[in-house]
Amino acid sequence: MNNKEFGLQLEKRTKQFAISILKLASQLPDIPEAKVVRYQLAKAGTSIGANYREANRSRSKPDFRNKISICETEASESGYWLEIIDEMGWLSMEATMPVLKETDELLAIFTAVGSKL
Repeated sequence: MNNKEFGLQLEKRTKQFAISILKLASQLPDIPEAKVVRYQLAKAGTSIGANYREANRSRSKPDFRNKISICETEASESGYWLEIIDEMGWLSMEATMPVLKETDELLAIFTAVGSKL
């Protein structure tokens, strides 16, 4: 697989991740504490794909590096909010684990990409 194919595949993957995050966030309880986490998780989880798309359309290597760094940060933050949801017991492990696993994989991908720049 060449870089362009990888980039397109990762764009689709991050978009699907954003959809999964939004679906999961919509299942959180309707209490003030969960509303804060819902908002933060939705922002972080959807930001990954948006920033990755922008990285692929960047005009310079520093701009690309910056966007990849944001993807890495947002993936890490998404993992944090998912851990909070898990530890609060707001959703079942069956609901959160696949999304948390994907978060970890995306974080690893963006960390690897960032370290090679």
